[in-house]
Amino acid sequence: MTTDPKHLTEAQAATEAARLIREAYRQEAEVLPAPTSFRDDSPVPTVGTTPPVPQPDSRIVPQWAAGVAVASIGVGAGVTGLGCGAWLVLQGLSSVTLLGVLAIAAPFAGIAMVATAIGAAVSRAKSASTTNIYRGSVVQKTEITSTARGMLSRSNVGR
Repeated sequence: MTTDPKHLTEAQAATEAARLIREAYRQEAEVLPAPTSFRDDSPVPTVGTTPPVPQPDSRIVPQWAAGVAVASIGVGAGVTGLGCGAWLVLQGLSSVTLLGVLAIAAPFAGIAMVATAIGAAVSRAKSASTTNIYRGSVVQKTEITSTARGMLSRSNVGR
């Protein structure tokens, strides 16, 4: 029986059409998917002469990118710690009263007053003992030279 559609008789064409329709609408059992992996269950010797299997390096990420990722994680953790510390400080400051501010500021104000008093005493002690001693001849020159060229001019006192 020939299956070439050009050479089929009317009866052969009808038979072939019926076969194709039966195949298209045939109820088949569910086909299980093909396995995608294989497990070798053969026994493995405890001690043997099998050479080690090469395991080539197949990293996808370059080393510099991994370093940048690790550094960014560290920076993120540090910034998070700073943010938590700032939050705690600001939470404490939000519940501060005037009496609390004065109690905290009083020691600093006292230290500032003592530092100012010491600075003033040292300054007066230095200014009280200034002695100028001049040795040598004093020369006074009153010659002035002036040059004016174009838009610029310069004056020089004689030296």
